[in-house]
Amino acid sequence: MLPLKRFATKTVTQLIAILPISLLATNVSFGQGPPDADIFLVELTGKNQSMQVGKPVNITQRKGYDNQPSFTPDGQQILFTAMHEDGQTDIYRYDLQQKSTTQLTKTPEGEYSPTVMPDQAYFSVIRMEMDKTQRLWKFPISGNGEPTLILQNVKPVGYHCWLTPDWLALFILGKPNSLQLAHVSTGDTTRIEGSIGRSLHKIPGKNALSFVHKRTETEWEIKQLDLKTKQITNIAPTLPGSEDFVWTPDGTLLMGKGPILYQLNPRNGQNWTQVADLSSVGVKQLTRLAIDPKGTKLALVGQ
Repeated sequence: MLPLKRFATKTVTQLIAILPISLLATNVSFGQGPPDADIFLVELTGKNQSMQVGKPVNITQRKGYDNQPSFTPDGQQILFTAMHEDGQTDIYRYDLQQKSTTQLTKTPEGEYSPTVMPDQAYFSVIRMEMDKTQRLWKFPISGNGEPTLILQNVKPVGYHCWLTPDWLALFILGKPNSLQLAHVSTGDTTRIEGSIGRSLHKIPGKNALSFVHKRTETEWEIKQLDLKTKQITNIAPTLPGSEDFVWTPDGTLLMGKGPILYQLNPRNGQNWTQVADLSSVGVKQLTRLAIDPKGTKLALVGQ
């Protein structure tokens, strides 16, 4: 069980301030809390059609919301978001060797989507500030030190992906939500595409970003943005209704639908094939995915 500590009960205003990003992160209707979710860790062996998935291990294993995992660059730790009983969200770190969990943030604001920054001295988060503003902040990876605002005027930010130390891709909330590129040194942003999904990932071996474009309510496609030419091309359709994916180092896409994990290698066509069924460990719906740099460990969020 995670050693999640109960915080003092929040005011109604503070709880309401947390709701918008929670709803965005979990696709639930207003008035509902986020569904229970745990983070499972599996070992990956083999490649392409011979890929094998080991036995899932629940690394959070508690009633409540644990989500948005991301690996540290050495692949030995996982950062993730956890929600307390009072609705407060903070960032935690799970050590794969020690099998221990450490709390990294403990603030009255809400922190989401922890991601180690390119300098590896900080991790960035989407922070729900007390006035409901959602902006990009950073915390020392050591857990000691004060948070710092990264982009002063860019809001509301939903998700992000670092491209270089000075350049990142952002999911900006709006009608529609949009993909934007931002320079940290100048604070400037460039709008690239609208109606996108929350998964933003660099493509292995390419100077390119991948994202989901929701062309219609039912037609969703994984697309590639060439970061030099800004040209957008199609990669493959998503699994119906799914928007969370990751890349293995060899260029294979992984995506879940229901309790099933699928794979697709764009070099071999656009057909998704089943890799593993997690219904045996009680998972009904796979959502977020994170993979370690070597492609040997996969973190999956299961509801």
